[in-house]
Amino acid sequence: MNYFAHGLRFLDRPWVLAGTAVPDWLSVADRGVRMRERQVAPFAAGAGADAELAAGILAHLEDDRWFHQTAAFYETCGDLTRLFRDALGAADGHRPGFLGHVATELLMDALLIAREPARLDRYYAALDRVDPAGIEQAVNRMARRPTGRLSMFVEIFRRERFLADYLEPPRLLFRLNQVLRRIKLNPLPESFVVALMDAREIVSARLDGLLPAERFGTALEGNLR
Repeated sequence: MNYFAHGLRFLDRPWVLAGTAVPDWLSVADRGVRMRERQVAPFAAGAGADAELAAGILAHLEDDRWFHQTAAFYETCGDLTRLFRDALGAADGHRPGFLGHVATELLMDALLIAREPARLDRYYAALDRVDPAGIEQAVNRMARRPTGRLSMFVEIFRRERFLADYLEPPRLLFRLNQVLRRIKLNPLPESFVVALMDAREIVSARLDGLLPAERFGTALEGNLR
């Protein structure tokens, strides 16, 4: 799961919403800092902003623990991996498998945003209500190792609003190439846009199974295509 799918249930709780993004923010801003349930859980038992942020972090960790073990995730990743291997060639190594995982999650966000675009505005409006420095300070109280890079990335995340780019295949390709460069893999060619369009159809057909309403509530119900 990615930012929007994690946070969609918490648009009316800005600090919880921010917490759902913290593990992914750190994966970009400071990969050496990890949020561990054992360290975070005691903060969720308290009150105030720290407790709300901790609740969001725990929700993210639990979402990922559940999601990455589901048949829908494995099947969709497998379909996308095969699609991408056909597009890139069998000699492309492990990159199609990595892309199958990442594209599944980004396209889930794209489909959720497309269903009701106003909720993306609410998402960013809620994040605008939290203090990036306060997020970083709270994370440093919870993590084994402190970070000095998180607050700046939160500000960039709010300013760039790049989740909207997932809706357009060329912009999604641009964002995927940013990810690949960050982990020192070769960028994808422009022709890969066609594969992303096909991948979106695959994820769309499985979205109800990927994000079942009985787990994620009414925020994710309905026709998501």
